[in-house]
Order: sequence, then structure tokens, then C-alpha cells
Amino acid sequence: MTATHRRPGRLSRRPARRLAVLLTAAAAAVTGPAATSPAAQALPAAAASSGTYAPAGIGGPVLDRNFPDPDVVKAGNTYHAYATNSDGRNIQRAQSADLVHWTYSDADALPRLGDWAKPETPLVWAPEVFDNGSGFTMHYTARDRATDRQCIGVARSATPEGPFEPVGDGPLVCPADQGGAIDASGYTENGQRHLLWKNDGNCCGRDTWLHIQPVNADGTATTGPATRLIRQDQAWEGDVIEAPTLVKRDGRYVLFYSAASYGGDGYKSSYAVSDSLTGPYTKAAAPLMSTGTFDGTVRGPGGQDVVTGPDGRDRIVFHGWDAATTKRMLYVADLGWANGCPVVRGSKVIHQAERAALNNAVVRDAAGAWDGRAVGKIDHADSHVEFTVFAASAGPHTLTVRYGNGSLSGGAPVAASHTLTVNGSARGAVTYPHTGWDNWRHTAVEVGLRDGWNTIRLGKGEHYAELDAVEVG
Repeated sequence: MTATHRRPGRLSRRPARRLAVLLTAAAAAVTGPAATSPAAQALPAAAASSGTYAPAGIGGPVLDRNFPDPDVVKAGNTYHAYATNSDGRNIQRAQSADLVHWTYSDADALPRLGDWAKPETPLVWAPEVFDNGSGFTMHYTARDRATDRQCIGVARSATPEGPFEPVGDGPLVCPADQGGAIDASGYTENGQRHLLWKNDGNCCGRDTWLHIQPVNADGTATTGPATRLIRQDQAWEGDVIEAPTLVKRDGRYVLFYSAASYGGDGYKSSYAVSDSLTGPYTKAAAPLMSTGTFDGTVRGPGGQDVVTGPDGRDRIVFHGWDAATTKRMLYVADLGWANGCPVVRGSKVIHQAERAALNNAVVRDAAGAWDGRAVGKIDHADSHVEFTVFAASAGPHTLTVRYGNGSLSGGAPVAASHTLTVNGSARGAVTYPHTGWDNWRHTAVEVGLRDGWNTIRLGKGEHYAELDAVEVG
């Protein structure tokens, strides 16, 4: 019996989700169109790239309680995490030796607010703590009595455990005419401390900008004007960006942020890059982490922080909602750098087939395919499509293939397959149930990837199938 196939084609609209990425182009990523910007793979939880750490995407939250907007500081061999108010505490705290196993403290890390602030615990948000050389400084958000806006205050403690005591007669940053200020975070370079913050413009119909502003060494006073960095200007961001986190990797500044409404699955995190501390910053074309990129295993990921793990490698710390949307739990994921752009383990990255390396195969216009194109004619013994992908850490990853299979045998629909090769080693085959041509479906297999760059090759197998894209998470 013989198998038959056809390849009709017409253009289709682009998918309303994160676009494909060629991570080999990551160095140029955010300076160009969406397709060159790397996204992620990532989640947190339990199995490890180094001894005690368990990479994400498998084991769920590392702290299964309400712990929003986490900030982490390391003191000695102990990590201290601080979070937005909950259970009657202004600021929560937990500690860990490995970022995986956490002990929650019953004590309020900030039992008393500054006199400038209304003593209303539900309005105390988003702490940031750092070692100031002679103790620890906390920046926190609370409601200013004078302006009735959320503003940023300061507190200090001799130890990371606290209690932190308020400093100053008023808020540190409080631009009332811009809606106030929230979401403090810090960055130090060449001995100069900087404060990042967001004006709370979404409270009152204004733009939300992320700012950077110089402060003194212990963060208790500003020493210069604030500089605007980025604002909400992408459709997926809605009317707000917030939660800035700034790091420098591979010679570039990487500004993480969260966007859209925090109250459900729509909350997301992304990043922008710059060659200069004060910009200009160029945003990635699509979110780094979202409910969709985690396939729903993390919901509304945001409020992120970046911390170095006990193995010297980066982690991203963030919160995500439970299924009932009653609490935002603490997650930790491996964080890698593809030519200076972040990749988060467990958060899927799309790689378009038409941008992969092809051998004896053809790109065609394809109805219903992402970006309107797909790869067909993978019909010969030497035909293959090879994707270059980046893994934030070594171990098992999910490879999801978006395919179409219209093969017939004796007039009856049949399954098709492609051979699978990972980093030059044969890894069996990927099997595709019959869909009909231009009727795209997904199938998933587990692949073992090494830390960093990998190649995944799909070649001619049984009968015939076409490729739209693969996702690696």
C-alpha cells in the first residue's frame, strides 16, 4: 500500500502568543523584531542541576503559602526572602539554605510603619532588603497620610531577621502628582547605590514608568533626580508595568519587570536590555514568563527577583497564583543567559520551523500555521529540520512539536513520525497522529538537554508530516 500527501498553502494570521525565537540570534534579540528575541524555559521547584537544587517545572512552589512580590537577600549562608503583607504581618519573611527548603517566620519583619504612613497592613507591599555594610536596609511601600498615595519608605535593622525600624520623617520617594511610588528594588555599580521604582500611575489613569534614582550607601536618602527607563507600551502589558529588577550580564543591563493585572492568569514577566545604565532600554518582543509559557503549571508569574544560588548560578524568584486565585506562592527557577538574554527553565520557548536549519526540505505558506509558514517535503532519507535551543540547566525538558499529518495508506488515515536526534545522538522518534493537512496539532516528548546550547533534529520517519514549530520548556 502507498501513502499519499499534499501540501496546499495560504497565509494565515500570527498567533496571539509568544513568537518563535532563534536563540542563536539572542545577542541581537531585543534590538530587532519579535522573532529574534529569546524567551525562556523555566520554573522552579525541585530537582537539580547541581547537587541539592531541583530545577523547575516539575515540583511546584517552594513555599506553599501566600507570599507575593518576593525579594531575596543572602546573609552568610542563609537566604532571607521578604514578601508583601499577609496574615496580619506588614512584611513577611522566610529563610532557606538552598532556595528550595524554606522555613517561614511567624514574626513581622516590619512590625511598625513610619509615622508618615497610615497604619494599614493591607497597604504594605513589595519589600526590598539589602546589606548596607553595617546592617540591613528595607524599602517598603505604604500609604502616605499626607497625599493618600502609595509611597516608598525606609527601615533598617542590624540583622536580616529584623525587626526593621522605620527611618526618616517622611517617605523616601512619593511623587503624588504621578500617582505615588511602589515596588522599590536596588542596584549597585562602582560603589554607587541606585533605587529602582515604579510610579503608581495606574491608580489614576496615568502612564506607569520604571525609574532609576541614585541614593546614598544605606539607601536612606536620594542623592539625585530620577530617570525614566520604560513604560507600558505593548498591547500585552495592559495599563501597567511594575516590579523592576536590574542585573548586568554579559556586559549588558537587563531590566526585568512584570506587567498587566496582577490579579489572575494574565500577569506576566518580561525584560528589556541596554548598553547603558540609564538607557535607552529595548524590550523583548514578548513575555519571558506567563501562564501560557508554563502550560498553566504556574499562574500569573510575576514580582520577580534574581539571586545567585548556592552553586554560584543564577535563579529567578517569583510568585504565582494557586488554582483558586486565593494565594500567590513562592517559586524558584533556574535562570540561564543565551547571549545575554534570560532563559527561564520550564517556561516554554517557541522555535519556528521555517527559521531552523533545513536539509532537503521546503518552507511553504501554510494556512493556520504560526507566522503563516511551515516546513514540508521532509520526504527523503536525508531530509531534516534542525533547531538550536538553549537550556537554562541540564536535565529533562519537554519538547512539544506542532505538526500536521495528512498521510493516507490505502486511502485510510495513518500516523506518521519523524526521527529524533539530540546533540548528535539518536533518541528514537516522534509520532504524529493523523490530523489532515493544514490542521495543526501538538504532541510532546521528553528530551534530555545539556546546560546551554543544544541541537534538536527531526528527520524523515514513517509516512509524511510537516512542521510548524517546536516548543522547549
